[in-house]
Amino acid sequence: MVYFVATPIGNLKDITFRAVETLKNADVIFCEDTRHSLKLLSAYDIKKPLLSCHKFNERAAAEKIIEAAKDGKEVAVISDAGMPVISDPGNIAAQALREAEIPFTVIPGANAFLSALVLSAMPADRFAFIGFLPEKSGEKKAVLEKYKNLDLTLCFHIAPQDVDRDVSAMYSVFGDRNACAVREITKLHEEVLPFTLSKGLNGEKRGEYVVLVEGAKESENILNTLPEREHILHYINEGMDKKDAVKQAAKDRGIPKSEMYNFSIDL
Repeated sequence: MVYFVATPIGNLKDITFRAVETLKNADVIFCEDTRHSLKLLSAYDIKKPLLSCHKFNERAAAEKIIEAAKDGKEVAVISDAGMPVISDPGNIAAQALREAEIPFTVIPGANAFLSALVLSAMPADRFAFIGFLPEKSGEKKAVLEKYKNLDLTLCFHIAPQDVDRDVSAMYSVFGDRNACAVREITKLHEEVLPFTLSKGLNGEKRGEYVVLVEGAKESENILNTLPEREHILHYINEGMDKKDAVKQAAKDRGIPKSEMYNFSIDL
């Protein structure tokens, strides 16, 4: 059997009895980073053969996982932290196992974005997990465009060096919204930092972040379905001058102000 095993996201005590039992009974463990995983495994006196399964070799690792399973071995797959597959390696391996008709299961446990959602105190009745955004600016904004009209909390993983760029991209597409950054979850210096997209997140960026952003308000959804000219007129009729109306409509739609201005020339 192949087991996808969740591991702690910070505090090493956040591992289930079943996960420890599974890892102790495994014949081989596939790890995202074998050196990183040794710390966890050593803490629970688990000494097993370790093989790498990361984003650069996952297809080759999947073949080894299948081979080991066919040989009757108990195989565990873990990532550096949290649930394999969720913004971590594992999905390609799972697909390969499914295609090869090799049975596999999951040993559930810690998950960063769900923990952050709780800590943020933002609406959690409905939410969407987006994960990491692309590196290139154009691709980043294209992904954000897909979600800007959803009226539910949006959840992102962000590396510290990308926080400012990603938040800026969110503001350019979503306009101003409430947000919350959560870092160092379950660790000594755990932080929950509410902020707005317009002001950004202040301070030095350290550790991996989960950023939660409030969903689109119903009025935003309705306005963005209007023709551009009517969208501008909506704000003019509410008392804004044309310049401010163009600026607000552009922000609603996440497009440049100059592009929106073309629809206001005859107003």
